[in-house]
Amino acid sequence: MKKTKAALALLTAAAMMVSLAGCGGGTSAPTDTSTTAAAGGSEAPAESGESPAESDGGASSGSSDLNIMLETPVQSLDPQQATDGTSFEVIADYTDGLMQMDEDGQAVAAIAESYDLSDDGLTYTFHLRDAKWSNGEPVTAADFVFAWQRAVDPAVASEYAYMLSDIGQIKNAAEIIAGDMDKSELGVTAVDDKTLEVQLNVPVSYFLSLMYFPTFYPVNEAFFTSCGDTFATSPETTLSNGAFIMDSYEPAATAFHLTKNADYWDAGRVKLPGLNYQVIQDSQQALMSYQTGDLDMTLVNGEQVDQVKEDPEFLTIGAGYLWYVSPNMDGVPELNNLNIRLALTSAIDREAITGDVLKDGSAPTYTAVPMQFAAGPDGSDFSGDQTKFADVCSFDAVKAADYWNQGLEELGITQLTLDMIVDADDAPQKVAQVLKEQWETTLPGLTVNLTVEPKKQRVEDMQNGNFQLGLTRWGPDYADPMTYLGMWITDNSNNYGLWSNAEYDAIIAECTTGDLCTDAEGRWARLYDAEKLVMDEAVIFPLYTQCNAEMMSAKVTGVEFHPVALNRVYKNAAKAD
Repeated sequence: MKKTKAALALLTAAAMMVSLAGCGGGTSAPTDTSTTAAAGGSEAPAESGESPAESDGGASSGSSDLNIMLETPVQSLDPQQATDGTSFEVIADYTDGLMQMDEDGQAVAAIAESYDLSDDGLTYTFHLRDAKWSNGEPVTAADFVFAWQRAVDPAVASEYAYMLSDIGQIKNAAEIIAGDMDKSELGVTAVDDKTLEVQLNVPVSYFLSLMYFPTFYPVNEAFFTSCGDTFATSPETTLSNGAFIMDSYEPAATAFHLTKNADYWDAGRVKLPGLNYQVIQDSQQALMSYQTGDLDMTLVNGEQVDQVKEDPEFLTIGAGYLWYVSPNMDGVPELNNLNIRLALTSAIDREAITGDVLKDGSAPTYTAVPMQFAAGPDGSDFSGDQTKFADVCSFDAVKAADYWNQGLEELGITQLTLDMIVDADDAPQKVAQVLKEQWETTLPGLTVNLTVEPKKQRVEDMQNGNFQLGLTRWGPDYADPMTYLGMWITDNSNNYGLWSNAEYDAIIAECTTGDLCTDAEGRWARLYDAEKLVMDEAVIFPLYTQCNAEMMSAKVTGVEFHPVALNRVYKNAAKAD
């Protein structure tokens, strides 16, 4: 086995290009992503006259705490059950995995002080540092074994189980998820308290970058068992081994607080005394809270951008999310018609959405894999060419009408009513309204009804197939096209439209477990082929790659922004008095 220090870990060329500099239009994102801080969004406003913290009983924050706005509430604090970026951010505030991200997005040492990698690339041996849980217990290799076994356990039904099987290629993960093996046979072993061995089916070039993703975070089994069904639902049922400790939280909270963990293994680098999160739905109310000093940062959009874009505290930050519309091809016969789907995607004026509605620097996107997050073997952007699918994904009212008429004729109908579900947040609702107008204007006989739902309900409905059209987003979990392309494998839990294509599945298998998994150039070429199938079949209607337009206090420095996995990290952040 060859010795490799985790602190010096670099992923292969296929793995990393994590900065979304510019993010298309508007103000460019700063090149030094570690110097300023931001957050965004909302789910439910506080009652009039109350601050969000007062309305929800949140812990009072000190003047040097960082006051962070969230666009949606936390959905889950269980690392093996969480699925959304907001939850991932908060879990990562108080939990470290084997690796962490540096300011450039590279995987560097966290709980794993170093690691060995076998010559064949199939066995990682992680050597753990001395680190403590917040109840005083040591963090051990067994904590990782327990957590990873939970992730693949069919009884837990983790939506991110495929991160260990299809993506991480951990030995026996796929068989366990399928119910053909017991979770105890997962290829991860606690050699001793400080040594964790992981066996893979095939070499995975980006494996280290998976280790800072929350699904792979450790869980103390004894503590988990003591909590029963209440695990990760309150400060008393969460356990920290990270930079902060949760001291105020309840499910669906509109305000909650974390305080610095004095026993964190790297406490010397943590400057903030605490993090004070506030969920505010109304963007105007959020901006007012920022202007009065109740928030250190807030998301702005639409007309607000015009009001504040000349302010020196205004920035646009690449958020990495691809927003798209998913058609339910399995449950809605009309959407199983290719011409109807092509008509819908061809009738979308994406530039109008980003330029006239969002105004936050978000970039119109015409590919299934967004631009500026994954570089190929030659260093080029996988999706740098945004015209490669112009035949099937570009705004063309005439072509859209032709597709539409063909589809209606094939279906034997003259008009069609479709329902679209959308999050109860400000920006998605605005985008959904514009989509409705564009579709109904361009496609005669089409009526689109919008149903606004809390994000949690919208996600559940899409997962269960209880929708016709769904406005949704996906953020990259690691810097490789597979973080998107893996979604459309047959029966993947994030394949909302329930599309199935044997050729597509074969290509993905070839790139993950076949001969191409160690052939960087050949793999890249085949991933292009896979993306073409998704676009030619109009499996999704890509809309835009998100930038966040932010107001950020000049007092705040050191918050790191990443378009991959963890959008914001606060370990190096500081706030001047």
